[in-house]
Amino acid sequence: MTDRFATSPFGGRSLSHAIFAAQEKTARARKKLNETGGDQPEKWSLLRSLTEARAAFFLSDRTIAVLEALLSFYPDTLLDGSAPLIVFPSNAELSLRTRGMSSATIRRHLAALVETGLIIRRDSPNGKRYARRGETGEIEHAFGFDLSPLALRADEIEAHAIQARDLARAIHRVRSEITIHLRDVSKTIDAGLSEERAGDWSGYADELAALSGRVSRHLPLATLRSRCDALSILRVKVEKAYLDTLSDNEMSGTDSIFERHIQNSNIDPNFERAQEKGQRQNGETKPATTTPGRTAAMTKLRQRLDTARRNVKSAGAAEDWPKLETKSIPMPLDAVLAACPQIRDYTRGGIHDWKDLMQAAGVVRSMLGVSPDAWERARDTMGDINASITIAAILERVSDIRSPGGYLRALTDRAEIGQYSVIPVIKALNGEGRA
Repeated sequence: MTDRFATSPFGGRSLSHAIFAAQEKTARARKKLNETGGDQPEKWSLLRSLTEARAAFFLSDRTIAVLEALLSFYPDTLLDGSAPLIVFPSNAELSLRTRGMSSATIRRHLAALVETGLIIRRDSPNGKRYARRGETGEIEHAFGFDLSPLALRADEIEAHAIQARDLARAIHRVRSEITIHLRDVSKTIDAGLSEERAGDWSGYADELAALSGRVSRHLPLATLRSRCDALSILRVKVEKAYLDTLSDNEMSGTDSIFERHIQNSNIDPNFERAQEKGQRQNGETKPATTTPGRTAAMTKLRQRLDTARRNVKSAGAAEDWPKLETKSIPMPLDAVLAACPQIRDYTRGGIHDWKDLMQAAGVVRSMLGVSPDAWERARDTMGDINASITIAAILERVSDIRSPGGYLRALTDRAEIGQYSVIPVIKALNGEGRA
């Protein structure tokens, strides 16, 4: 079998320079492998590395799932790129091994794999996928998909996977630093205010509010580092302001002094209202020990924090902070109900308008075990209508989702950075319903 056999695509697909480029790149890599030798990658380890590095190849998780199905048709565990590795599954078998993916969706993801150069089409004269065997039973010609480019690019894939792992570790470290900075700065401001220390604690609280908020996992590393650096600078200022107010006796660190410090495990910059209202002990409420001046200062500080947070959320606070997804009505109600018919079962009189859908979503949310906090956050981020549509979509696929609450939180995370829309979700459900 030659590399040039069946180069042009069958049917309406046009011949492009990308096809020739993939053929040439594969031929050169195969020639080099045959001359110098090399390791044969294990197909499932290679697929795992490609999954980690999929962003570098612009591949989605569903495209990886289609490639996994193709690899399952290759009988050997090791991929020998020195010769073509052609598999020829039917569309029906591919659909079964991709958990019922529709034919149109499979074709789209196959095209993405071909465009990326990870597989090569070997189309037969009539476009069917099959193998032609000789008199002794050996395969003379096979028509389908050639997996050898994947094996020949194993080193490149592994290099991108290493970079992806390094980036993930760096993001985790920076996110941890941000969390620690937020906690330390918040508690230092709290201590300075509760102990009535001299200093511009209200100004520091405004700066903290502008840098506070949820630390999303999807923010770029550069954005996270910028935020971490700003918090580090603020932390130095706040700690210096607090230390400058300590007397020599306080700096000696006697037990009687440190007993006055308030312990608070809440890392959010909002300050505990228990200091203002008193703490409940043995079923009784004790009066607050704060002075009227201190109580008024703390109340004013909380108001300034809340105002600053609202300004951050509406204005973006920083140019590199991601914008939230639009909260307008995304599609007709009939399209949603056609894709998500099960939610009708949770209403008495049916769903006739968006208000009915939102009421039904509230009932389904509780039935699915989604916490009120996750639900309110989804509504704030996506809007009531989009959040209700998302709940309806989760209900349709509840048998495939291990934790509906965690899944909703993950979608809310994506919505915060503008990477989630209900439109493709509903279209996918409609597509699956027609398959």
